[in-house]
Amino acid sequence: MEKQIGSCHCGEVKYEATGNFTEVISCNCSMCRRKGTLLAFVPVENFKMLSGAEELVDYQFGKKQIHHTFCGECGVTPFAHGTAPNGAKMVAINVRCLEDVDLDSLKITKVDGKSFPI
Repeated sequence: MEKQIGSCHCGEVKYEATGNFTEVISCNCSMCRRKGTLLAFVPVENFKMLSGAEELVDYQFGKKQIHHTFCGECGVTPFAHGTAPNGAKMVAINVRCLEDVDLDSLKITKVDGKSFPI
């Protein structure tokens, strides 16, 4: 487990997350495919907003179980949040927005989210 700082492009939205950021998923659902996110999931207890909560815009679709947030200033999606299938509150960290992650070293697992609409 490691602590990382993440942010949007303009820096208005900043957060701290603790988790395993060496293994991520690449999902082909309609949202992730268009954004190109690489995601790692952490329990809500391992996530802390540092600044910019008021800048976040919330977008939901489908069953509206996930809050796809993005910065209203620069448009970048640093994380999403919702409820895992087991009922636990979770945060999906866009690992591309973490400051100290070597993207070339990540173990990427492809997930067929397109076949399991949410």
